Amino acid sequence: MQQFRARILGAAAGGGLPQWNCGCENCRMARAGDIPAQTQSSLAVSANGTDWAILNASPDIRVQLAASPELHPTGLREMPLRSVLVTNGDIDHVAGLLTLREMQPFTLFATPGIHKVIAGNPVFAALNATVVTRAALALETPAEIAPGLTATLFAVPGKVPLYMEDGEVETALMGEQTVGVELTVGAARAFYIPGCARLDETLRARLTGAALVFFDGTLWRDDEMIAAGLGQKTGRRMGHMSMSGPSGSISAFDGLDVGRKVFVHMNNTNPVLRPDAPERAEAEAAGWIIGQDGLELTA
Repeated sequence: MQQFRARILGAAAGGGLPQWNCGCENCRMARAGDIPAQTQSSLAVSANGTDWAILNASPDIRVQLAASPELHPTGLREMPLRSVLVTNGDIDHVAGLLTLREMQPFTLFATPGIHKVIAGNPVFAALNATVVTRAALALETPAEIAPGLTATLFAVPGKVPLYMEDGEVETALMGEQTVGVELTVGAARAFYIPGCARLDETLRARLTGAALVFFDGTLWRDDEMIAAGLGQKTGRRMGHMSMSGPSGSISAFDGLDVGRKVFVHMNNTNPVLRPDAPERAEAEAAGWIIGQDGLELTA
């Protein structure tokens, strides 16, 4: 029987929790075991529980695969992994591809623009192209990424990866550089959108009626990094909506006809990562699930 199934491999944004060089409250608590540690952003999805696709290959993918029995080898060199799909060229979404270089066949899906970015860096030649098939997905073109599981990429407001920034940066750029993923199994529709600068009317209309939405939860408030003394960029400058406030995602989703809503890609500073934080209670009261490593959901 086919059923959409998802396992959060990593719920944190780039750097994870704890971030290696950060001494913020959340990181201190995670090191002490007072709150759960989280690895970097990635999601595994399947239509049958046997064949899997991974959305975004984080630098933590080796640990994530080890912690996921569904993704363990089934033979000497037999794997349930059928494909990897990346939603942008950010380091925390493509660096894990280098871990998957041991001559294991799978298909690498991305937009033509992101494939060009990957091909432009010679280190990714370690992922042997005679073994790993590169498949370019045009926007709005459905493709089967695992048996019974169809993905459609669509543009969401975002920006180019940090290492590609040059001059004035457009933080709500629409194109191939930042995409969301619509996932369908039969009549069930789910969405994975780990980076999004704005929830516009077009995106609202697309999400309407979805059974499950995994959405950008990077920061609680736009100036969170500045207020914590850990950076000079706002969430908007980084190409991310914040959770709170009149222009935040909690407000933007209010009244939107979707089933379950799950925050993913949370920065190490985000207070919702603390189970007893009032911000977490506020998000949960608004109907949100705070994603965490190992959480499994079906639709």
